[in-house]
Amino acid sequence: MEIWHGTTILTLRKKGRVVIAGDGQVSLGATVIKSNARKVRTLGRGDVIGGFAGATADAFTLFERLEAKLEQYPGQLTRACVELAKDWRTDRFLRRLEAMMLVADRERTLVLTGTGDVLEPEQDIMGIGSGGNYALAAARALIDTDLDAETIARKAMAIAAEICVYTNGNLVVETLESAR
Repeated sequence: MEIWHGTTILTLRKKGRVVIAGDGQVSLGATVIKSNARKVRTLGRGDVIGGFAGATADAFTLFERLEAKLEQYPGQLTRACVELAKDWRTDRFLRRLEAMMLVADRERTLVLTGTGDVLEPEQDIMGIGSGGNYALAAARALIDTDLDAETIARKAMAIAAEICVYTNGNLVVETLESAR
């Protein structure tokens, strides 16, 4: 069985903005299947942004479930994510889904995994996916410069795309005003 690879998702906060950036590459083995997939989007009423790494259909299922939780718990991103993580771990169908998510609102950024993790990243920077660690390292190196959050995200993603064969330069970037 071929393994799907691809995706670099990066989030960071700086000077009143939170950004989530994602590349567009989906690979099957050594073949690029799609170069412009959209793995980052706005959620809820536009007050949450999210990105996913993993199986695309699984991620869309999780995005739909998270949107339902955001409707159930408006303005409570952490609560919505914890409730989703509980379902993800305990529901027979959801527990088979293979994806990770980064989500952010004005106040916090969270990483969600199928093992029930709902984590707030240190230093307000996190990368997931095949090139996530490359983008994370680049963003950490650039965070103390005069560059704004979106510019840092774009530069870090470009560096990841140069290193990771499962990452490309077709970016989708979503930004929100941040409380910090």
